[in-house]
Amino acid sequence: MISEKKEYIRLIDGEGGRATSRLIEDVFVRRFRNEFLAPLGDAAIADFHGARIAFTTDAFVVEPRIFPGGDIGKLAVCGTVNDLAAAGAKPLMLSAAFVLEEGFDRTELAGFTESMALAAKEAGVPIACGDTKVVHRGKADGVFITTSGIGEVVPTCAPTAGMILPGDIIAVSGDIARHAASIVAIREGLHTDPQIESDCSPLWGMVEGALEAVPEIHAMRDPTRGGLGGVLTELAAQSRSRFIVEESTIPISQQVANICDLYGYDPLFMACEGRMVFIFPEIFRDELLGAVGANPYGKGIAVIGRVEAGEGVVIETKSGGRRLLVEPEGAPLPRIC
Repeated sequence: MISEKKEYIRLIDGEGGRATSRLIEDVFVRRFRNEFLAPLGDAAIADFHGARIAFTTDAFVVEPRIFPGGDIGKLAVCGTVNDLAAAGAKPLMLSAAFVLEEGFDRTELAGFTESMALAAKEAGVPIACGDTKVVHRGKADGVFITTSGIGEVVPTCAPTAGMILPGDIIAVSGDIARHAASIVAIREGLHTDPQIESDCSPLWGMVEGALEAVPEIHAMRDPTRGGLGGVLTELAAQSRSRFIVEESTIPISQQVANICDLYGYDPLFMACEGRMVFIFPEIFRDELLGAVGANPYGKGIAVIGRVEAGEGVVIETKSGGRRLLVEPEGAPLPRIC
């Protein structure tokens, strides 16, 4: 009798990249397929009594739980707020669910919830409901947090990959790979001067200003797992377009670049937690850069490329050549968010 070969979940299946995409498609989308899930955006969009509502959810398992520039609590709120913002939605309320391990330090938990409260206050959104579960010692690695969010889509805006057109330009709101680099430095015991801080931050205020200045934004996405490269390859595929990206214009700090070189990481596929990618008509370049740059979280905004007819993401290298950007099988770092 021939038994069916078993397949098991691997760390790589949850870290972004092609492995995660296959898992989502083969296991989840295949069974849950519906009109709200089909676009596979940062949030589901639905019409509700005359309003367009965005709904999103995310789980956070970052290790270490505390890192320069934030902690798992702040990250949980910012991640959900930013997913709503990428859908053009003003956050209305959040939920928070905690899986706690027996023996976890209550003082540490209080610190995480304080971080969540401060981030939610900055984003102007209440944490309206939640749940708490406690599991046996050794079964949850301290604490896992799941947050969900509801937002109202700005009436003048409906950014989706399907709106992307040849002639659009691509911008990112600041230097990339900072969150992942801060995690690497902590895990490896590196002491840098100055210390590399995560870019973890709530972006709705910045995005709201951008939408007021340029309602015609065609697509937005926050480059978390999979980084900037993951967002670019995904949006190019979804829009059936070719993205031409100039390597020399991609903002990255020298410290972050050094860490990536030291450990062999490609910064294009390293996570951010406080950046937004904008794709929009070139005629609105000055308006968008001005609006985003006026916000503290968008001062490093840079135009990095353009959209053409075709397919894939092409990097115009600093040496004058071209290479096709290929999404890796998985992200280089597990438990980054």
